[in-house]
Amino acid sequence: MTKSSNEMDIFQCVIERGSFASAAEVMSLSPSAVSKLITRLELRLGVRLINRTTRRLALTPEGEIYLERSRDILRAIDAVESEIASARLSPRGHLRVHAFPTFAVDHLSPALPDFLARYPRITFEFLVTNRLVDLIDDNVDIALQVGPLDDSTLVARKIVGLTQVVCASPKYLAEHGRPIQPSDLLRHQCLTLSHIPGSTTWSFRVNGERVQVNVKGPIVADSAHMLLRLAIEGAGIVRFGDNVVSRAIQENLLEPLLQDLQEPENFPLWTILPPGRQQTPKVKVFLDFLMERFGSAPWRIKHIK
Repeated sequence: MTKSSNEMDIFQCVIERGSFASAAEVMSLSPSAVSKLITRLELRLGVRLINRTTRRLALTPEGEIYLERSRDILRAIDAVESEIASARLSPRGHLRVHAFPTFAVDHLSPALPDFLARYPRITFEFLVTNRLVDLIDDNVDIALQVGPLDDSTLVARKIVGLTQVVCASPKYLAEHGRPIQPSDLLRHQCLTLSHIPGSTTWSFRVNGERVQVNVKGPIVADSAHMLLRLAIEGAGIVRFGDNVVSRAIQENLLEPLLQDLQEPENFPLWTILPPGRQQTPKVKVFLDFLMERFGSAPWRIKHIK
């Protein structure tokens, strides 16, 4: 408790017990310590709260007001502490979450019903967009982000490392042929993201040496979802994290390319939070759920030679 609420608690105990000595026993203090605390309280307020006689204590009119208001305040403190303690056992509240569209639609949406069944008192608002948001200005509790981190003032938690996959549709490969070496990509139509630095530079490992290919194509967009759809329709080759292309590959809408030559890269999926929010019960259980559901990378693509 704060100093003021502690004084209120002791003052209330003195009145309920009828003496300094009895209140001191309950509060595990000496009678003189209780007496001095009440005296300091009266001096600070500039009024007498209790009239003292050798046989009894009597409240002054100011003391009656102070006792009534103190009881209201102490009850409110107890209610807040009980609510917080209860929230740890049964988290509740509203979460504002930012997620990029492909992950939100293909992975997060199917998983959310399980979370809501566990924590029915938690509600969500999702900002599903490819643009980077300002967590503070946009009042975001949790953001999902892929790739390198820029803002060191935020709290980051790695969920899993992603694998980059080069792929194209059977239709595109039938019309344009299959690249065998990374350099073959120079004659292909490659679809790239406009808002990701270095998205046109694709790295590979050939005979132990790192090879980088600067690709180009007819379409650049800030939406992975749009480029994925274009690749499925045969417009070109894409290179995305396995979490983005896994469903299309499983459904034979896209085929992985150059898998034996893919350069391993540090391409993690992160949760990003404003400082101080990671210990909030509603945030903590959602972070744990994301790690539980996606930490093992359930979308991992089986290697195809």
